[in-house]
Amino acid sequence: MPELPEVETTRSGIEPHILNKKIKDVVIRQHKLRWPIPKNLASKITQIKLTQVARRGKYLLLSFNNAGTVIIHLGMSGGLRICTAATPAGKHDHIDFIFSNKKILRFTDPRKFGCVLWTKQPPEEHKLLSNLGPEPLEDVFDTEYLYAQSRKRSCSIKTFIMNSHVVVGVGNIYASESLFIAGINPVRKAGSLSKARCEKLVIAIKKILEAAIKQGGTTLRDFTRENGQPGYFAQQLQVYGRANEPCPVCKRPVKQINQQNRSTFYCTSCQK
Repeated sequence: MPELPEVETTRSGIEPHILNKKIKDVVIRQHKLRWPIPKNLASKITQIKLTQVARRGKYLLLSFNNAGTVIIHLGMSGGLRICTAATPAGKHDHIDFIFSNKKILRFTDPRKFGCVLWTKQPPEEHKLLSNLGPEPLEDVFDTEYLYAQSRKRSCSIKTFIMNSHVVVGVGNIYASESLFIAGINPVRKAGSLSKARCEKLVIAIKKILEAAIKQGGTTLRDFTRENGQPGYFAQQLQVYGRANEPCPVCKRPVKQINQQNRSTFYCTSCQK
């Protein structure tokens, strides 16, 4: 699944091509995604200028003047790319946003777990976004916040930081990597962390996400960047996907376990 760095990479990649451009048409080839695409979407935004390309967690927000906002989630395998009419639509290309500059924003989703929705209300009030936690790269996500939120929480620290009601966008890959950098065992109870260890974890999360965004997101099986080029951060993952390989610090084998149906990778020596 594309995680926060992949979504942010997509946002920054598509923005220069479509910002402040008017929608000429919307072509919907498949209405049935995770939730149905509104049938009247084209009538809502045609001839209206796109004034903002934003992100909230793993959601992309395309705002059209004061008319409303298209909310996009890439699901398990979805992606957005910029193309032109000369690029034929493929089997899994479900929707085209055609702009006045002849650029097309094309949404592709082989597994159909993503969504393309419309809201007239402020997007932060939409039911999918209203209960989300803070953005991990914003100042509000700090040591005091994480420490206060983790008190009396008996779930594992990895499960805790992957909870979008606590903080958004810390997906499975980056949770494993952040906990390794912070030297924290992923199965440790969230409520057992001292304030000092919370500080290390906050710093690690910000560091790992900033690095991933800078390098274009992790290369996942079903994800490519908006220009067709894969991300590059996978080359620098230290523990994720490296079961039984030597830890980059102590050289002991990296261990793989299952937590809530997700693979977790960590070093039993470096992470306590």
